[in-house]
Amino acid sequence: MSHFFPLSASKAHFVHLILETLAFAVGGWLWRRSRRSSPEKLESLGFPVIVGCLFGAGTGNKLVAWIQEPVALWHAGVVTLPGQSMVGGLLGGWIGVEIAKRIKGVHRSTGDDFWFPMLVGIAIGRLGCFLSGLHEATYGLPTALPWGVDLGDGIPRHPAPLYEIAFVLGLAALLTRLRLPEREGLRFRLAAGAYLGWRLGVEFLKPAPWTALGLSGIQWVCVAGLFWAATEIVKTWRSAR
Repeated sequence: MSHFFPLSASKAHFVHLILETLAFAVGGWLWRRSRRSSPEKLESLGFPVIVGCLFGAGTGNKLVAWIQEPVALWHAGVVTLPGQSMVGGLLGGWIGVEIAKRIKGVHRSTGDDFWFPMLVGIAIGRLGCFLSGLHEATYGLPTALPWGVDLGDGIPRHPAPLYEIAFVLGLAALLTRLRLPEREGLRFRLAAGAYLGWRLGVEFLKPAPWTALGLSGIQWVCVAGLFWAATEIVKTWRSAR
């Protein structure tokens, strides 16, 4: 068992905020860098699509966090949707972009240059989650495995955020090297689908505030998102670029 020096709640919040900001900064820089090599893609994106992405991600981020813990929040009288969810941010941003594209009349995929920055950003953000220890609701269940981590309560736990860092970086490396049919947006859809599938599985290693048919709120969101992602993957795979 590894021992982790716990941070105070205030320090944990500060560290998480710094790394979350860094995740957005690095992700945005990688996205902008990839777009510079394709000016026509940058022009097709347009301001409305960027707004749709940001608004959708922000809304989904908070909404799915509330879905994960509705009973506790309801009893506490909280209606401001505290907390954040990467699954909600991903799906909300995706939906927001699709709505904005439909309004703007954009028919091409805008996700080709987004999947890699997204995965790198998730890895950086999860480091903040891990360093926050028990102050961030992403820690794992108790485990007897030798790599269990004591987050300050004397109980060895699955280092769930570290698992996710390894997964998303491995996924980024795989999708970078994988030879796929030349289909616009295919890698983004594969990245989104793989991440949703991962979250559906890894959530079994985390405490669940509530479950329905054995799945937590965020897992049910992942199921719905996986169905959509699978549909989009099949449609994209079959279409000509």
